[in-house]
Amino acid sequence: MNRSTALLLIAVALAGYGVYAASDVLPMLVGPPMPVLLVLFVVQAVCALAAAFGVWRHQRWAAGVVVCLGVCVAVTWLFEGFILGIVAYLRALLVAVIALILALAVARYLNSQRHSVGD
Repeated sequence: MNRSTALLLIAVALAGYGVYAASDVLPMLVGPPMPVLLVLFVVQAVCALAAAFGVWRHQRWAAGVVVCLGVCVAVTWLFEGFILGIVAYLRALLVAVIALILALAVARYLNSQRHSVGD
């Protein structure tokens, strides 16, 4: 696959996830608030959209924001599973591990692309 195509797909996926996470924020504002969960989803949306912009513009900081997004997704799922009890424990743990592995893999790919281009 062409490098620019792969980077474009990563940027579109990150932007899509950012919009998805942002769509979870508005309903949380209507009901009784859970401040920690609200902040976690806002941080997810901001990180995903910032990472999408960074990948699209070939910014060097994009890999770090992708890792921050993965950590935030993992923390959100663990908080929902182990603290709030609204998600099964094993599912929360599985999604948290997958989020971290995926974020680290994407960050590594972004860094390898940066070094191969010669930035």
